[in-house]
Amino acid sequence: MTHTYKVSGMTCQHCRASVEESLKDLDQVKSVSVDLEAEEAKIDMEKHVDLETLQKALSDKYTISKKSDFEDKSGQNIQDQSKAKQLFPLFLIFGYIAAASILLNFSDWELSSFMFDFMGLFYIVFSFFKFLDYTGFPESFRMYDPLAKALPAYGWVYPFIETALGLMFLMRFEIDIALVATIVVLGITTIGVTRSLFSKKVIKCACLGTALNLPMTEATFIENTIMLVMAVWMLLF
Repeated sequence: MTHTYKVSGMTCQHCRASVEESLKDLDQVKSVSVDLEAEEAKIDMEKHVDLETLQKALSDKYTISKKSDFEDKSGQNIQDQSKAKQLFPLFLIFGYIAAASILLNFSDWELSSFMFDFMGLFYIVFSFFKFLDYTGFPESFRMYDPLAKALPAYGWVYPFIETALGLMFLMRFEIDIALVATIVVLGITTIGVTRSLFSKKVIKCACLGTALNLPMTEATFIENTIMLVMAVWMLLF
C-alpha cells in the first residue's frame, strides 16, 4: 500500500535525503520517494505505519501530516485559508521598512528619497534573513529562480548582491546602476515566481531565506512588483 504525506521543514536536497533515509529505516516501510518542491513523501508500506511513528522517525525540524489534513470536505486547501497568518512575518517586515523610511524623511519629505530608503532597507533586511541560513538558501532559491536554476553559483552570491544594492540606495551611490540592477535581478525572480504560481506547486518562498517557513503566494509576486515599479519610476522620472 502506498500513502502520500505532506512534509514541511525541508529546504534543500540534503533535507530531502535525510527525510527519505529516516523513513526508509522504519519497519514495514518498503520504499520512500520524497518530492522537495511539492513537499510530499510517497511511502510504500507492507503494513500500515501510523503517523506518530512516522513523525518520531524524523528530526524535530520536519513535520509530517496526512495529505488529506490539508484539505476540507470540498477539497479546498486549508493552507490557503490561513495565508494571512502564514505571511504575517512578511507583512510585518514590510510595515517596519515602510515606517522606517517615512520616519527617515519625515522632517524634509521627498518622495524620491523615501523610495531610495525603502528600497535600501528592503534589500538590507531581506539579505539579512538569507544570511541566517546561507548554506540552505541557494537550494531553496533555485526551486523557482530561473537564473539560479541554470547557474547554481548565482544563488550563493545573491545575498551579497542584495546587500550591495541596499547600501548603494542608502548611500545614494551610483543610483542609476542600482535601479537597472534591481529591474534585472527582480525581473528574473518575478518570472520564476509567476511560473511557480501558475504551476500550482507548493513551493517555499526563499525571499526571507529559510529561517521563516513562507509559502510561495501572490504576496511574493506583489513584493517583487512593488520594487520593480519603484525602480522603473525612479529611472523614468
